[in-house]
Amino acid sequence: MDTESTYSEYSHYSRGSRGSHRHSERSRERHSKTRSKDSSSRSEKAVTINAPPAEPLLGDQSTIQGEETQDDNWGETTTAVTGTSEHSLSQEDIVRITKDLEDSVGLGCRRYLALSVGIVLGLLVFITPLAFLVLPHLLWPERVKPCGTACEGLFISVAFKLLILLLATWALFLRPSRASMPRIFVFRALLALLVLLLVVSYWLFYGVRILDSQDENYQGIVQYAVSLVDALLFIHYLAIVLLELRQLQPCFSICVLRSTDGEIRHYNLGHLSIQRAAIAILEHYYKDFPVHNPALLTAAKSRAAKHLAGLKVYNVDGPGNNATAGQSRAMIAAAARRRDTSHNELYYEEADHERRVRKRKARLVVAVEEAFTHVRRMQEEELKKPPGEVMDPREAAQAIFPSMARALQKYLRTTRQQHLHSMESIQKHLAFCITNNMSPKAFLESYLTAGPTLQYGRERWMAGQWTLVSEASVTSNLRDGTVFTLKCIDFSLVITAKSIPYIKLSEEFIDPKSHKFVLRLQSETSV
Repeated sequence: MDTESTYSEYSHYSRGSRGSHRHSERSRERHSKTRSKDSSSRSEKAVTINAPPAEPLLGDQSTIQGEETQDDNWGETTTAVTGTSEHSLSQEDIVRITKDLEDSVGLGCRRYLALSVGIVLGLLVFITPLAFLVLPHLLWPERVKPCGTACEGLFISVAFKLLILLLATWALFLRPSRASMPRIFVFRALLALLVLLLVVSYWLFYGVRILDSQDENYQGIVQYAVSLVDALLFIHYLAIVLLELRQLQPCFSICVLRSTDGEIRHYNLGHLSIQRAAIAILEHYYKDFPVHNPALLTAAKSRAAKHLAGLKVYNVDGPGNNATAGQSRAMIAAAARRRDTSHNELYYEEADHERRVRKRKARLVVAVEEAFTHVRRMQEEELKKPPGEVMDPREAAQAIFPSMARALQKYLRTTRQQHLHSMESIQKHLAFCITNNMSPKAFLESYLTAGPTLQYGRERWMAGQWTLVSEASVTSNLRDGTVFTLKCIDFSLVITAKSIPYIKLSEEFIDPKSHKFVLRLQSETSV
């Protein structure tokens, strides 16, 4: 009986479900018919919906590829079913990515344009003297007078001067660029313009006085080419003075302040433009400033949030217009009353943190010393083995790393440096220390003290993320009181320039006779 009753209940449920299913199908058909009737009265705006090929809509490919007319407010009445995505981009991210792409494309165009202009100008400079010597033999060879001994000596002079100019140009201008500046380098552009004007002037004079008249004095033509090479050498000397020697004498004391943690450094710079001074400061930053660690800056914020979380404000007068203002005044008053005890909390928090750091450091030092002792023991044992069975430093580092991994991980977490060091980089550094037979203290130095930015991976350099912000033109020279900012994603460098004061030394002459003295002794003595 129980079985029959159960069966009857299931059959009743199945009949009910089939009936409800048929009713839903009939209602869906009626709804589709009404939509087909209303479609003729709607506007002609059409939207094409492309479904994924693997999931056809309703199994009809013709419906998928066709166009379905919808009303004008289809964006408000249409329900879109979307899936979840692991990556999301906001409008700000899209704008930032677009701006980065435009900047990178513009930077690449500027670099290749400057390189192409320099190559063309260099070829013009070196080909022009040779063309001056070759064109008379090609255009009017029968009228050219033979060249004597003095003329042949000028050939040797031109050859060696061109060789010296080629080597000097390679040493000064063909060096790999370390940075890209937002504006052109004024002195380099002026030098390029000066060289272009000189070469064009020589070509004009050559065309008017030599090519048109077909001058027969070949020695004079050779001397004309020698004078061009001499002028180019003097321009190269001018380039050395403007580009290299002018900035060597320090004229300004530069104060560089990091905005987040207050790290400060001072440098002396010469006569530079603002953009070139920014490049020089960034070069010093990567080797002098400790790496920026945002995790160390969260302690003060968490402490302030904890203090504010401990404050509770009760509105006994009920809701009103001044409820928000009264609540803020109450919180400020409570924070002022707790200000007298906050320094005690700060003192004990810092003392407890220092105690935990010393404890973790002691455990880490002991673990690393034991691991290095084990490595030395393994090296002594491997000296007795055949050459084919000797363990390389990489394998030795992987073998002893687990013994110190826990202590190192706890220390890095306590000092908030865990995001600066990966397991692969630690093992690579450990293998490097084992290869060069370093001590445990040398291995730990990279983790006990924060090193410069270049010591860490390229993802910490942020080399392509600097923005120069200056009220004055970036091509103008540094002056007393010049202030500009180098912005990055997480922080900024505020740079202030102060001119070095004029130092006046005076001399004071000391007479050598003033150091002489006379010792007088009494003749009388006690008996």
